[in-house]
Amino acid sequence: VQLQASGGGLVQAGGSLRLSCAASGRTFSWSGNMAWFRQSSGKEREFVAGFRWPSSTMNYADSVKGRFAMSRDTSKNTVFLQMNALQSEDTAVYYCAANPRGILSTMRRVDSYYYWGQGTEVTVSS
Repeated sequence: VQLQASGGGLVQAGGSLRLSCAASGRTFSWSGNMAWFRQSSGKEREFVAGFRWPSSTMNYADSVKGRFAMSRDTSKNTVFLQMNALQSEDTAVYYCAANPRGILSTMRRVDSYYYWGQGTEVTVSS
């Protein structure tokens, strides 16, 4: 499985961005987890949002609940992260990740993911 993340950029506080993660290879015939993580300078990579495939059970970090939303386009093997009401604290490199055999209890764990996209940078100016 190869993951290609895109959609990052520079946006003013309060603005919106939509990130995409296109998957190729043996995709979406699994029962596992897909997620977005982010890492800002000097900090550890942290969970942002994730969902189980194919049930679509979703989880969000408390810091983004109500502002971010994940969705998917099965026909294009792509997942999205819609980010609204962006804040300067959201500035980071965002990574998509996948574990075709992941279980719900491990969704938020960085070390549970086998496949990672290359990251896309999001900068929110205040």
